[in-house]
Amino acid sequence: MQWMPISEQAGKAWGVSPRLITAIIAVESGGNPALVSKSNAVGLMQLKASTAGREVYRYMGWSGQPSTSELKNPERNISMGTAYLSIMEHGVLKGIKDPEVMQYALVVSYVNGAGALLRTFSSDRKEAIEEINDLDKDEFFEHVAKNHPAPQAPRYIWKVQKAMDAM
Repeated sequence: MQWMPISEQAGKAWGVSPRLITAIIAVESGGNPALVSKSNAVGLMQLKASTAGREVYRYMGWSGQPSTSELKNPERNISMGTAYLSIMEHGVLKGIKDPEVMQYALVVSYVNGAGALLRTFSSDRKEAIEEINDLDKDEFFEHVAKNHPAPQAPRYIWKVQKAMDAM
C-alpha cells in the first residue's frame, strides 16, 4: 500500500476513508501515477481535468481546471480525488443514511457520475435519496446491477470492495 500515507493525509483532511481512497487507486491505476487513459483520465485516481478536476477547482474557489502535470503528481491527484469524493458525499449524495450504501453510492458516482446513479431511482434528487434510504447495501447493489446505464457500474463496486477487503 505505497500510497496509504498520502491517502491517510487526504482522508483526514476531507473526511473520507483512506481505505476507500487506496482501493480506488488500486482499481483505477494499479498505483501508476503517470497513467493516462484513452478518455484522458490522469494519474493514480484517474481524474478527468474537465469534470472532477474542474469540480474540485470550483469548490475551492479557483478558476479553470488542473493540468495534466498537476494530475500526475501523486499528492495533488490523491488530494483532488479525495476532495471530489467528499464533495459528492456532502453535496449531491447528502442524505444517504446507511454508511455502507453511501460508500457504494460514492464508488458508482466516482466512476460514472452521481447524476446517472440518482436518475436510476428518480429524476428528483430528494425522491432518489429517499428511495436509496429504503435499501440496504445488497439491495442497492442489485438495483445498480439492474438499472444503471453503465454496465460496468456493479463490477466497479465489486472491484473496489475486493481491493478494500484485501487491505
